[in-house]
This record gives sequence, C-alpha cells and structure tokens, in this order.
Amino acid sequence: MVTLMLNFIIGHIKAFVEILILWIVFYRILAFFEGTRAFQVLKGISYILAVFLLSQVLELDTLNWLLTKLFAISIIAVLIIFQQELRQGLARLGQQHLFSMTLEESELVALIEEISSAVYKLSARKEGGLLAIEKETRLKTYIESGIPIDSKVTSEIIQSIFTSQSPIHDGGVIIRSERIVAASCLFPLSDNPNLSKIIGTRHRAAIGITEQTDAVAMMVSEETGDVSIAADGKFIPVTNREKFSGILKDLLVKKNKPGLPAGRKK
Repeated sequence: MVTLMLNFIIGHIKAFVEILILWIVFYRILAFFEGTRAFQVLKGISYILAVFLLSQVLELDTLNWLLTKLFAISIIAVLIIFQQELRQGLARLGQQHLFSMTLEESELVALIEEISSAVYKLSARKEGGLLAIEKETRLKTYIESGIPIDSKVTSEIIQSIFTSQSPIHDGGVIIRSERIVAASCLFPLSDNPNLSKIIGTRHRAAIGITEQTDAVAMMVSEETGDVSIAADGKFIPVTNREKFSGILKDLLVKKNKPGLPAGRKK
C-alpha cells in the first residue's frame, strides 16, 4: 500500500515537472516571437498544448488521441508557414556573444550626447538619416554591405555623412562602441504587414534591422524632420531631445549593464 502511494505521488510529481518545463519553454518561445506574425499562431498552439497535457493527466484517451494528431499537424504548419521568422530567430541566437566588453557610464553618456546632437541638427535641417548601434548581435553582414569608416563617433561626422551632397548619405550608419564602423550600409526592410503602407524605406529599414538583430536604430525623416527610435521590431515614440537621450540610454543598458559592447580601441 505504501509502495503504491509512493509511486502515485512520484508519478504526479514527474508529470508536474514535465508540464512546468514545457510551459516555461513555450513561454520563452512566445516572448521571443512577440510582435511577429508567428506570435498569434504560437499562442494558439500553447492553448492546444495545455489542453493536451490536461487530457494526459486525466487519462482522457479519445481527446488525447485527437489532440496528439492536431498538435503534430500544427507544428508542421508553423515550420512551413513561418520558416522566415524561424530562420531569423535562429540567426539571432547563433550570433549572440557570451562575453563582451562594456563602455563606462561616462563614455556611454558622451556617445549618446554626440548621437543626439547629430540627430537633432539633421532634424532641424530636414536631412534624412539612419543609424544603428550594435549590441550583442554582431552586424558584420550589414557592415560588409557598406563603406568602412572606422572613426570615433562625433556629431560633426554623422552630420557630414548624411548631408545631401555626401556620396555616402544613402543607407545606414553602423556604430560599434565609440566608433562608426561603416556608412551607406544596406539594412533589411521589414515585411511586417501591420506597418502602415505609407511609411518610407528608412522606416522599414529601421524596423527591419531591429527585427533581425538586437540593434537599436534611430531615424530622421527627410520629409518631416521627425526623429524615431526602433528596437525589437517596434517604434518608440520620441517627443524631444531629452526624451530621445533617455530612451537611448535605457535601451543600451537595459539588457547589458553597465554599458554596451565595446569594440577594440585604437
């Protein structure tokens, strides 16, 4: 009797642990794909999985058989329909670096001040601009598509790159640590169907680079002079320069305290 009771308890503990592990895994997957087309489908599959696990615990054989078939089909459908999102997600995971150097807070503040100064001077003149700051995910592919610069970040250099007379004003600038590593870089354009059809190429490029990497992108509209910040595939409202600097600092230290990755210093 004692043995049967012990086996019963152990069996239920194992089932609880399995459910907990699966639920945590699904939660992390949902969080990773939040904001993409795959999110709602994965959310629906998580509900099916919850019912499936409940049917196993209650030993509802018919419902268990039916959900087993449905769950298997759902997984295959997701792999086929959302192969692009899955490929992008795996690429981001594969590009993560376990170790990284960081900027001191004073260096980070100085960097943000130079970027902020450049962005708002471009905004005042209604000259378009697009910048991305590299964090953990390396932007090597996009750097190679542009023109090497390798210069310390200054407001003057950023402004000179994006003047209409500059031969390298098209495309984006990529910043790694305190240095501009390349200009005129080609960023991937977002194909998110939820984006407004009237937004321009710079907007889609800013969203696109942040969908495929953990970079922070900044954009100045050539038509309106409006300043935008993009992160995690979403735009963040910016009302003034002070707000811009605050948002940028929060994004750069949020997941990588005390600073952001630093490249080699010359």
